[in-house]
This record gives sequence, C-alpha cells and structure tokens, in this order.
Amino acid sequence: MLTTSSPWSPVEQYLKELHQKHAGFKEGIVADYIPELAKANPDWFGICIATRDGHVYEVGDTRQHFTIQSISKALAYGLALEDRGEEFVLSRISVEPSGDAFNAISLKPGSGAPFNPMINAGAIATDGQVLAKDGLSRIQRILAYLSSCAGRSLDIDQTVYKSESETGHRNRAIGWMLRNFGIIEEEPTEILESYFQQCSIRVTCRDLAIMGATLANQGRNPLTREQAIAPDFIDNILSVMSSCGMYDFSGEWLYRVGLPAKSGVGGGILAVLPGQLGIGIFSPPLDEQGNSARGIRVCADLSHDLGLHVFGHGSTPQTCLRLSYDGSQVTSRRHRSVKQQNALRSGGHRLRVLELQGVLIFSTFEPIIRNALKQAPYCRFLILNLRTVMDIDDVSIRLLVELQASLKRQGVHLITSHAERFSRLLLQQGLMAETHFSDADSALEYCENRLLYEILGKEWDVFIPMELGNTSLLSTLNEDELNWLNINMDSKTAQEGDVVIRAGDAADALYLLMSGSVAVYLPSDSSGLGKRLDVFVAGMTFGEMGLIDGSPRSANVVATEKIELRVISRTLFEKMDIEKPIIKIKILESLSCQLSTSLRRSNAEAAAYKG
Repeated sequence: MLTTSSPWSPVEQYLKELHQKHAGFKEGIVADYIPELAKANPDWFGICIATRDGHVYEVGDTRQHFTIQSISKALAYGLALEDRGEEFVLSRISVEPSGDAFNAISLKPGSGAPFNPMINAGAIATDGQVLAKDGLSRIQRILAYLSSCAGRSLDIDQTVYKSESETGHRNRAIGWMLRNFGIIEEEPTEILESYFQQCSIRVTCRDLAIMGATLANQGRNPLTREQAIAPDFIDNILSVMSSCGMYDFSGEWLYRVGLPAKSGVGGGILAVLPGQLGIGIFSPPLDEQGNSARGIRVCADLSHDLGLHVFGHGSTPQTCLRLSYDGSQVTSRRHRSVKQQNALRSGGHRLRVLELQGVLIFSTFEPIIRNALKQAPYCRFLILNLRTVMDIDDVSIRLLVELQASLKRQGVHLITSHAERFSRLLLQQGLMAETHFSDADSALEYCENRLLYEILGKEWDVFIPMELGNTSLLSTLNEDELNWLNINMDSKTAQEGDVVIRAGDAADALYLLMSGSVAVYLPSDSSGLGKRLDVFVAGMTFGEMGLIDGSPRSANVVATEKIELRVISRTLFEKMDIEKPIIKIKILESLSCQLSTSLRRSNAEAAAYKG
C-alpha cells in the first residue's frame, strides 16, 4: 500500500530545500531533435524517493506526464533476459561501456553486436529479443511489463510516437545493420516501431521512483506486491545501469553519485539504491551528454547528503528497528503506588519505545523517522533506545536532531538512551542534552514521572508516611496483630546515599519502607554501586528473599532520600512461630502474592520484548 510522507518529516523538508536550491538552475537545453519533446516546459522539476516498502517522498512536478524515452531500455533488457535467457542475450548484446553518444552507430567489429543495451543500437537489439506471445504483441508485452514496474497502467503518447517514427531515420539505419549481422533475426520494421512506441510511453517522476523501488526490492513492486521483474535478472539490469546507464557520463556518474541509474532525453532520471529505495528526477533541460542537467546535480546532492553511494553503507539493507512497545507493556524499575500503577496502565500507551540496532544510515533510519511521525499524534513521549546500535553516520545524526525538533513542534518529547558513544556529535548537532539518558530504565522513569504529572497533577509524587496496616505486606493483619508487631519491630532511619543493604552481607532482616525511597543495584566488577535494578517507595518491602532462604544479600540497597524503616529481624520471625504463628502465615501469603505479581509483570514484559 502506498504511503506518503508527513509534512513534519525531516526527509520531506530536506527534499523541499533541495528542490528550492536547484529550481533556479537554468543550464541545459530541452531536446528538440524529436519535435514533440521540444514543447516541454524547461521549468518543470520534480524529485521523488520511493522506499522498498512503498513509502513515497515527493516534491515539485512529480505528477507531470512526460515520455520515458531511454529509461525504458533498462527495463526492456530485463524482459528480454526473461524471454531468451542470459546466455542467448549476451551472444547478441554485449555489456561493455562504449564511451559513445546514446545514438551512435556503435557495433563491435566482426560480430556486429552492440556494445551494451543502454545505447540505441543495444536497445533496438534488445527489443528484437522480446517475444510476442500469449496473444500479445511485442509492444503490448513491453507496455504491460513497464506498467507492472510502475504499479499502474501506463499508456503511449501517440503524438510523440508519431514524431519519433517520422524522424527516426538514424535508428532505422541501426536496425538494418543489426539485421545484416544477424543480431536480430527478422525484418526490423516492426521491431523499430515497437522501440519508438516504447520510448513514447508516458510516465511521471513518481512512476520512475516506484520503478526504481521495484528494482531495489528484487523485482517486487512495493505498491502492488506483484513480482514485476524476475529476481534472477535484477543484478544484470543494475550492473548495466551502473556501467552504461548515463551514456558517456557513466564513469563519472558512478564515481560521484554511485547509484545504478538510467536517464532519458525526456528529462527523467531513474536511480536505484539496491535493497533500499528508488529515485525519480524530472527536469527536461539536458546537458551535452543527453542527461538532465538539473537532475545530475540533484542526484549528486542526494548521494552526498544522504550517504547513498552504493559502495558506502547504503548497500546494507537490514532493518534497524529491533523492538517496539509502549509504557503500558513495559515500565521502569521504580515501583509505584496503586494509583500510579493504574494511571500508567491506562495512559502508558502515550509513552512509546523504539529499540534500534545495527548501523544507522539514511536508508535504515528513514523508516524509523516514519514510524516516529506516525506515532506522534498518539503519544507524548518517544524513547529511542540505542543500546545495540553499532554506528551512526552524520546523515542519521542530523536527521535525529531534526526529528526531535519536528516532534517537539507536535508536542512530543523525543528521548534517547544508551547514546554515550554518539553524545558529542549529537550535542554538536543540537540534540537537547536534558533528553539523553545513559540507560533505558532512567529514560523510562523520567518519561513516566512527566506522564504521571500530566495525568494526576502536581501532587502525583506526594507520599504520606505509611501506617503498618497500609503496607502491602501487612494489609491482611487485624488490629491486635498489628499492635503486636508494632511493639516487637525495630525502627531504623537512613539519609540520602546511605547503604541500607550491601551485597554479600548476611541476610538477617526484612525491611518495610515507611517513608522515602530506596534504589536496588546489581553489584558490578568495577567500582560504584552497579546497575540499577529497582526502586522501592513507601509501603513496599525489600530484603525478604534473604530472610526466607538465608542466602547472603545479592544486591546493594541505597537510600535515595531520607527514609524511615520498620524491621522484621530473623529473631522476630522465629518468635512468631511460638507467639503469633498466624502473623507469620499471613506474611508468607503476602510475600507469595508479591512474587506472583512480579512474575506476571516479567512475563508481560517478556512478551513485549518478543515483539
């Protein structure tokens, strides 16, 4: 299904700026050797990019019809290969650059074979290899083939065809020479007329981009999902486009732009980033080689600015989206009150997380931009987790910063995590420092806090000191049982930064947090507290596992602010066996329920992480 770009898209904004940059370029002359082509408006100018999944970015005169001309040669070559096979076609048409003009009478000495299928001699020979079959003539099959590549029904501009035919004397001479050498095996008139009609097929700039995306997608049209071109011959088509598609400018084109491409004297250029996208450019004024003068400049900028050169990162077509989930599925390690939990359960979908991976270049990061913009109307916070991203090129860094600004204009906060390796470059490009976090959990907690403020108001984080009966552990106890515990339990306080439990210590107590909060850290081999695992707030319990099984403490617990604790020591726990066994039973039941809740949460998160 075709999708178009968002007006907020940094990619669309870039194309608009590129179009504006080159719209005033006036060099080049509209083709006039075919009278009908001379009628083209030299100010027509369109730029279009189509991705392999059917997304289209377009600016300018992308819906203006013009004739495909020599761009058709690349696609017709694919049909000839399907009809005759590679070995047979190579025996008739070589694949060597000629260095000659597109309309040169350029045949190999001795064999009479055209140097390649991208010059007129080779294109006419190519049409001679296309078969009339299944009740369709040669030109009907070519038209249907190009239509399937464009994803819509194309037609022939009869006025241009007539003009082509009436002035095509040089091509007729080429046709008869090919017949003389046995390159084509029949009287060439019908082949020549098919060729003239093929060049007169009407397309738009967007059609060219979709055709390019079809080639990029191993021959499958990204809109219709139809296998338009046999995948076995995609490499053949792209190879001759790379070496010969821009006539005697092909070498410099490959050096500077680095994309398989084909131009036409109607002003079109079709370019392909294999595995990723297709590009269509339309601007009628031509340079001395017969290529769109403005189009050459635009493609050079696209390649440079977006890092599309085929011998750079652009040849790596893997996706960089690893996982996608929202804040109702996965939450931070900070434990919340029941009220806060309910708020996040109902409103957590307004917090989205995209976990990225691999190498971020234009062709892999562009779908992430689309994904982010698509979610923008439905969320307030978007986290990009870069933990498994190996590298980011300058293009993606610039687009990331522009995406942050674009989302901010829509009321969405873009947050990054695990980007330490790239932070200097991101900050230099303008990423807001306060929106970067060293780990995903801190980023989640930050976004949750802001979301809770929006949902619950400014009092969302006010905690009233707890009574024993209001704690989750002791909520099932009656008044007499609570009084007995209150008399027998120790009290303890700690200041911000104090270590309440240290990993490796003997486990001799269970703690009820009556006010404040503590953070739990998994110890690391290096200095410091280690990785944060959890945050507990007033009303919650910690240290229970060591009390039950007697194993040493496995984590560090640190006060994040002034705290008040009540303590159930091992001695008190054993005393309950004699004096108040019902209290011990109720505590163990509460602990079982808490462990069950934690396991369910882990299962829900595991399901989200599986995508």
